[in-house]
Amino acid sequence: MLLSRINICFNRCGVTWEETLIAFDLSFPDDERCLFLLANMHFNAVSLTLHLVIGAALPANHVLKNDIPPPPSPEPIEVVELPLPPVAPSSETGACTLDINPRKTGCIQRELGDYEVQPGDFSPDDEHIIVNVKFSGAPEAPDPASIYDGQQLILVKADGTTFSNGDTWKCLSCAVPAGQKKLLNLQRDYPHVFRSGDKALWGHNIVDCNGHQLSSDACTSQETRIYPIYWAVIQDGVEVNGAPRELRLHPDDVHLGWSSFTNTGGQNAFFGRLQFNANPDTGNVVAPRYELLDVDLLYDPTRSQRFTADGDKIIMHDDAVGIGELRGFSGTGDEIIYIGPTWEANNIDISAIHVTTGVVRRLTEHPEYTDPVAFSKDNEWFVVMDTRGSDRQMFMSGMRYIPPIVDLVTVTVASSTRNNGNRRFFQPILIDRYGDRGDYFGQQVNAEGNKSEGAVNDPNWNGRADPAFSYDGTKIVYWQAIVTGRECGGMNPPTCPVPTTQGQREYRLMLSRLTSRTALQTVPPAFDIPDHLPWATPFPLGSSFPKDSQKLVAGSYILEGRISGNAVVELTSSTSQSEGYDTVAVNYTNYADVEGYVLNGWEKVKSTILYPNPWDTLVDWYSDIEQTGVITATKETSPDGFHLQIDAVANIFNATGFLKTTINGIVYEQPANGS
Repeated sequence: MLLSRINICFNRCGVTWEETLIAFDLSFPDDERCLFLLANMHFNAVSLTLHLVIGAALPANHVLKNDIPPPPSPEPIEVVELPLPPVAPSSETGACTLDINPRKTGCIQRELGDYEVQPGDFSPDDEHIIVNVKFSGAPEAPDPASIYDGQQLILVKADGTTFSNGDTWKCLSCAVPAGQKKLLNLQRDYPHVFRSGDKALWGHNIVDCNGHQLSSDACTSQETRIYPIYWAVIQDGVEVNGAPRELRLHPDDVHLGWSSFTNTGGQNAFFGRLQFNANPDTGNVVAPRYELLDVDLLYDPTRSQRFTADGDKIIMHDDAVGIGELRGFSGTGDEIIYIGPTWEANNIDISAIHVTTGVVRRLTEHPEYTDPVAFSKDNEWFVVMDTRGSDRQMFMSGMRYIPPIVDLVTVTVASSTRNNGNRRFFQPILIDRYGDRGDYFGQQVNAEGNKSEGAVNDPNWNGRADPAFSYDGTKIVYWQAIVTGRECGGMNPPTCPVPTTQGQREYRLMLSRLTSRTALQTVPPAFDIPDHLPWATPFPLGSSFPKDSQKLVAGSYILEGRISGNAVVELTSSTSQSEGYDTVAVNYTNYADVEGYVLNGWEKVKSTILYPNPWDTLVDWYSDIEQTGVITATKETSPDGFHLQIDAVANIFNATGFLKTTINGIVYEQPANGS
């Protein structure tokens, strides 16, 4: 019984094996700890597997080994494109003619635009997908079709049927009277249907259909209200609406998570409760609104840093809580999903933290970049948008098990090279609840096809945020954009393709059917959220951000390897700033955190923020690291270093010199400038 409890704690809560033993006041010898050895990855058309690097995991504890199931086998997946409204030939008034849309229910723009198009998730009946679109080419008023203009929120049929008017879509926001959408917020990204089915999150607004299901004929423009979301903050001594971004609705339909940029190139994450206020009298949004109350800053002052100092020793903390960007919630909402402190150098992964216990676990481990993510409603699966298979990041992050010391100054750069301007290199990857492990790195959802123009696996079509699971667990919706503009032709490898979509639309909505699965009969209830998250920091109106006393300061340190060796670390500053640093130098001697992966060599990186733009960074990087044991690998720069300037918002690669990683003879090189 005790061993069973231990393994439930280990597997379901995500704590480390050592933490589990401490929690249960037990002591096992070292050879009974569970280590999963990972190494150099390559991409298979159906699954992501290891090269010939290692044989197996090393757990001697059979109960523990059995409690983490073997990776699932690849499953059959069918992918189809879902219909959207027809494309207008231009944005000119009246361009959406009867020849294009005989029902006079609107046309949409061909171009992707700047967050003017963004599909979301399923309605509770699994028959509809919510999408933010931009209508174009509408006639002038008083023509009834004039309402189909600008950014609007629509539902798209996902089951091959039509709405009562014969269309495969329905506009939810068109023709809503002005008095029923006072002070509508212009931010309309990341749409999401409430589990109740009668409301939707639409950027910084909530669309409310007065108790009617959004998909029903009873949900008309006269029944619809659109309310702004209001987060009260103090700015220059005055209460105003804050600047949240990428809002994510909790499965309980009551709470919301969001991120918010700072003025100095940073970002914080928050969690709060939605409450409707019909008659507000404070702030700068004085209209019926949904307010964010009982706000928590997702910050734990007792474990805010991956690295802390104990004298001249650096301690690495696997339970560090550093929510850099909130990405959503688990299916039941018992965990917050986020991008946080890196676990290995230059490798951006998804992590999860339990909303009440604060237990942290790592979900992804592949060296490529992971970002958008969505869980199934029963928490058993998640789907990510990931660059794995593209080799985009391998030049920087391909060598495994380097402690993320240089990420003290390189993490912004490491998270910015994943894109080429507006082009993503994402594809949807399906992973079971236990995450990447052993030789398992998930299954590409859209792997089937011949990669021809317009095929479901056409590499010129790249995934965008966010994917979503159906309620019954048998379908996944995601969307893609085709490479266009400066991201193709010229110095960029692909010639600019011509979209095969209707009207040469630059985006497409895709539905994946997991054909061998049995539909969930009951959706698990949402996790019960307390008034405040126990590990987080309450952040009432007027709060100041806490000063972080755990951050490392300039100095000389030693990091001991968990298996062998050490790393001598120097944190220095090129300016006179007190205790701060902009340069990290590391010298590895027989350093290993995982058995069989030994590091020797050195790395030094200086990071300079190019003000006045706090997002523009220049790194001067020098590296000469060798890894021996299970694999042979090197990470090295050109003799005069690797010098990369990149804007974290624009994502245009611009470097002199080279940085490359070689693993068992396979060389991974950086992207060409501007590509």
